[in-house]
Amino acid sequence: MSEVPSEIARSVEATLFASEEPMSIEALGTHLGGMSHSDVRDGLKELSEFYDKRGVHLVERGKRWHFETAPDLAHLLRREREQVRRLSRAATEVLAIIAYHEPVSRADIESIRGVQTAKGTLDVLMEAGWIRLAGRRDVPGRPVIYATTPEFLDHFGLSSRRDLPGIDELKAAGLLDPVDDALEEAMSPDTGDTDEAEAEALDSPDTEESAVSTDPETGSPTPTLD
Repeated sequence: MSEVPSEIARSVEATLFASEEPMSIEALGTHLGGMSHSDVRDGLKELSEFYDKRGVHLVERGKRWHFETAPDLAHLLRREREQVRRLSRAATEVLAIIAYHEPVSRADIESIRGVQTAKGTLDVLMEAGWIRLAGRRDVPGRPVIYATTPEFLDHFGLSSRRDLPGIDELKAAGLLDPVDDALEEAMSPDTGDTDEAEAEALDSPDTEESAVSTDPETGSPTPTLD
């Protein structure tokens, strides 16, 4: 492309630069006085090429466009050590199910995992900004359904859900078997009805029922937990 962007590209550039949030082609066209979607696409393509080798790149995440630091220069902008926050196994499984099967209800998630999913797990993913409420399913009870967000795509460097790894890629990366093992363990008879981490988060006297069994050696009552 030419050294100086066209007027359309410059208009799109100025709009994205001033916007606090990523913008879709439709939103850009509306903001620019009803500019046609084809003109907006041409402007975005021109800008993408223009910024390709610069310090910032124009990228698309979930059909929304924004500027971000070039990956090879990100380390220059870090002033504080990043705190790594690891998801629990339960949250990781729930996020994967939503990403691959969205939109899904809580019942759908529990059917796939074979265990109950505590609301706290979904809350953690919503607080992270990776899932959202996507409405209600038109069935009796009208359950809430969940879907991923543009922030999820941005965090994992995906342009769309089509970029999610397939089964062969997961196997090659050694990620498929551990997930299968985790699900098999979760579905085994010895597993409780809720996730271990979630049960701790929900710890209260009302969530546990006590029972009494007899010690086979002494014959005295021994408290146990179901």
